[in-house]
Amino acid sequence: MFAPKRQLPLGKNPFYPPSPGVKQGFTLIELIVGIVVFSVALTLFSSALVPHAVRSVDPIFQVRAIELARSLINEIAGKSFDENSSRSGGLSRCNEAGASPCTASSDLGPDGAETRAEFNDMDDYHNLLEADGGIRNFSGEGIAIGSLNVYQGFQARVSVFYDDDMNGIDDGNIGNRKLITVSIVTPNGEVIVFSTYRVNY
Repeated sequence: MFAPKRQLPLGKNPFYPPSPGVKQGFTLIELIVGIVVFSVALTLFSSALVPHAVRSVDPIFQVRAIELARSLINEIAGKSFDENSSRSGGLSRCNEAGASPCTASSDLGPDGAETRAEFNDMDDYHNLLEADGGIRNFSGEGIAIGSLNVYQGFQARVSVFYDDDMNGIDDGNIGNRKLITVSIVTPNGEVIVFSTYRVNY
């Protein structure tokens, strides 16, 4: 009769001597399962975090859009109501008895080859479109902090038209109220619209 083989403890087995100071580690399967669990947790965490990071920059874009629109509206509203209005300090206004008619609705926009620095009445700004580095202040200078363009990725579009009934729709004929609309597109594609009326006074 054969005696059963006696198992030697791991440290006593002459074929598998333990290395000094080394403890038994993880198996390959345990490592793979750990990596899978870690990657799933990381994916869930990042998918929850990224939308918050994107939304956190939205208020910055919105504040810059408001500043840009406000400066454009102030610049436009500070100009003469019309090309045919008196700009010499007189009291005559276009469309008044004995005065020139205001510019026809179809003729709104820059007069000839005027540049923005030469705009002298509100409707010269009609269809003005500026973007990125082309967005400039009233004197034609770029808007930057150091070498960084403040409005990189932004777009500004202006429309000016007659709207005597104040319904937001172009009347298509001469009137005494003009609607100034400034649309700002932020770098993340959000469109923010600002508008104000100016009366012929």
